[in-house]
Amino acid sequence: MRAIVVEQVGSFSIRNVNIQHPGAGEVMIRVSVTGLCRTDLKLIRVGHRDLVLPRVPGEEVVGTISEIGTNVSRFSCGQRVYVYPGTSCGKCSPCKAGAENLCKNMRIMGFHRDGGFAEYVLAPVESLIHIPDGLSDDTAIFAEPLSCCLNALELARLSKGETIGIWGAGPAGRLLCHGASALGAEPFLIEPDERRRSLANGFKKPPRNGFDVCIVAVGSVDAYKQAVSHLNPRGRVVVFSGLAPDAANLQIDFNQFHYYEQTLVGAYGCSYRHGQQALEFLADERVKVEDLISHKMPLWELEKALELVEQRKGLKILLYP
Repeated sequence: MRAIVVEQVGSFSIRNVNIQHPGAGEVMIRVSVTGLCRTDLKLIRVGHRDLVLPRVPGEEVVGTISEIGTNVSRFSCGQRVYVYPGTSCGKCSPCKAGAENLCKNMRIMGFHRDGGFAEYVLAPVESLIHIPDGLSDDTAIFAEPLSCCLNALELARLSKGETIGIWGAGPAGRLLCHGASALGAEPFLIEPDERRRSLANGFKKPPRNGFDVCIVAVGSVDAYKQAVSHLNPRGRVVVFSGLAPDAANLQIDFNQFHYYEQTLVGAYGCSYRHGQQALEFLADERVKVEDLISHKMPLWELEKALELVEQRKGLKILLYP
């Protein structure tokens, strides 16, 4: 099969690789569509904390089961599935608390094991989630990025009727906005980049008194400073997007958090249950994503797709092997 292979940080190649048959508790999936995000760009261009080389990237995968290994009972060939990208130990404190994304033994598809930038991908059966009937592959592929957004909104303790400021109107910011609306909150997008604003609608004047929740969905120091300054008493700031190492030591006035009883919380990745919730939201159209798809391209045009992401010339890019 053909696959995108990263052997060293900074480049990738399109190669023919052997198809491995599924072992015990595994299935082979014929990839229907895979999503491209800025994390993929970072992984290929500059590397990533969790990356183990050589690697086939791709953590957003939807496809059809084509072969089943032993000890697999809940799934069968021909079924459409979304692949939750992580596997964890299931025994540690984070796993027992429903935060398996924080498990020390977490292994992520596209980082620790080969991902979906290929014609086929192996996946453990415990990572599979059935795609509801009537939900298209192109919509179901949003389950992974939406899962990350739902995790962030959960950590924000977002309640119905609260206001939430979201910095960054890229795919993640837009999904956070849609997810917040689905939960009954009132979202406001903040985006200084005119190109991004032209790709998105839903901009409205922010409330005068600030926000109950602020989420930063762009790797910008200025955005984090603005978010902290726009926080209401007892408000919550969610660190959703990471910063470059030389910018991460951001100075914060902790007296503000002390006197106004505010909260600062991190959000990284998602858990299996967020994938289930995301597919439910997509299937019943509580979250609509058609307006987020800006490009549909063959996987083998990955270099062109990466340039579009790097230059912020689109929203969500779907790739087809």
